[in-house]
Amino acid sequence: MTDMAKVNGTARRTELAEFLRSRRERITPEQAGFPPAPRRRTPGLRREEVAQLAGVGVTWYTWLEQGRPINASTQVLDAIARTLKLDSAEHRHLYALAQVPEVDPASDGDPCLPSEIQPILDQMGHMASVVNERFDMIATNTRFNALFPSVLAQDKWNRNTFWCTFTLPECCHPFVNRHETISPQVATLRAAYARHIGEPHWDDFINDLIHRSETFAELWARNDVAGYGQLQRVFYQPAVGILRYTATSFGIHGTAGLRMNVFVPADDETRSGEQRLYSGEAVPPEVLPCGHTWEEWVDNRSKAAFEAATL
Repeated sequence: MTDMAKVNGTARRTELAEFLRSRRERITPEQAGFPPAPRRRTPGLRREEVAQLAGVGVTWYTWLEQGRPINASTQVLDAIARTLKLDSAEHRHLYALAQVPEVDPASDGDPCLPSEIQPILDQMGHMASVVNERFDMIATNTRFNALFPSVLAQDKWNRNTFWCTFTLPECCHPFVNRHETISPQVATLRAAYARHIGEPHWDDFINDLIHRSETFAELWARNDVAGYGQLQRVFYQPAVGILRYTATSFGIHGTAGLRMNVFVPADDETRSGEQRLYSGEAVPPEVLPCGHTWEEWVDNRSKAAFEAATL
């Protein structure tokens, strides 16, 4: 085994241990069928209680939660998942962390965009983008570009949904209702991370966000995981104001993790605002209500802007 493989294995076992511990701590004795116990020193179930309910040895489960190099069968993992009341996304996350044979191995590197996808994006009647599992923006269409010049102004490495969500200035942020959506989105990112533990670009990306945003660090530490779902998104575009969408994510077959996000207007005001924006009728103000100029909103990559960003 190479040194890198050893490092990746250690990182994956550590992630598995933290995930199991966080899921165990959220289950009360009453939920698991035990009588109420007074004055518990720690929240949730004890390790021996999880082992008892899952039908495994206490020492074995303790070692698993300590991140020791032991193997777990799918039957044992299923029993632990039932005991910890994991939902389907959490169950798949457990499999991925444990690297059981039923989980497809992660592909090396980022997937490439199939040549036929960009023409599909360009012909769509709705704003759309393609992202990878890290939520890097791999491709966009002209409707997306018109709405989000401030996002596209980021350099290649920062053209990422999470980077923009957690670092762009609060006062004129393009993602208005991000406070309502960041929790499930970070949980989705956490689930994807299980397939990329030990990959330097992923680890650097996560650590950078933890360093820059206390909110991201707090959400990441929860160890919540989730699958993809439909979200209601509210955006701010200075030329037309508030725009509301229903966002739906579709997997792209034949790629390793690429997804197409399509944004459908949620009301007539949004459809009207879109039309004025795409036709060129809407003119952006020279100065935004918060005091930033239009040029600053578009090109808000300055050190001062990042230092002022809060959530």
